[in-house]
Amino acid sequence: MIPDMQRPSRRRTWSRFFLALGGLLVAAHAPGGLPAAAPAYAAGAAAPSEAAVASYLSPETNLDGLKRLGPGVMPVLASIYERADEAKRTQLAVVFYRLGMRSPDAKRVLMRDAHTANPELRLQVQWALGRVSNDDDVVDVLLENMQDDANPLFRDKAACALAHDQIFLTESQKVRMFGHLIGALADPKLQVRQIALQVLQIHTGQTKGFDPNGDPASREAGIQAWRAWLQEYRAGL
Repeated sequence: MIPDMQRPSRRRTWSRFFLALGGLLVAAHAPGGLPAAAPAYAAGAAAPSEAAVASYLSPETNLDGLKRLGPGVMPVLASIYERADEAKRTQLAVVFYRLGMRSPDAKRVLMRDAHTANPELRLQVQWALGRVSNDDDVVDVLLENMQDDANPLFRDKAACALAHDQIFLTESQKVRMFGHLIGALADPKLQVRQIALQVLQIHTGQTKGFDPNGDPASREAGIQAWRAWLQEYRAGL
């Protein structure tokens, strides 16, 4: 089993999912302190140079410095990402996560690694995607990884991203995501049913009595309860 990785965020703990192969725990631990500040860039200023951006990535990430460069830093970081090796891309995915700025360029390069077999890179990419974009295909790729990836760890962490990291979703987009999660409650894999329910519970505070390990008839009754709730929720928007 691949050991748990550190989430690049404030401390936040993802519940245990008890699997046939054991329990996978997703935990979040805040990294250490950051180097101090860089000069601020005025709104509307020219994009920073690649050399300026790179200076805040080595020998370690200066997040405060990158933030002070403003939104123009995101395309430059994406350009560096495109030419980087996997270790550097992992670092940059963490940066995208921690900056939490919308960026089509960041989304584009991260999506290329949404199915990478490299565990460190995969997890950071899955966590970062929802913090740079609210496009439907971001949620779709995380749902796909949650349900269909061959690696239970990647499935688990994709669910974690759906639960915590879709920071730009509109209410209508949440309804769309909830519908797919409710559909995943019918998945033949126990783990998928467990983590889909966990995501729904984190977002809504409810379980609708659904037991992922219940018999098929009781699971179907729970799914119908969720569907009725979603119809009512959608009507209230």
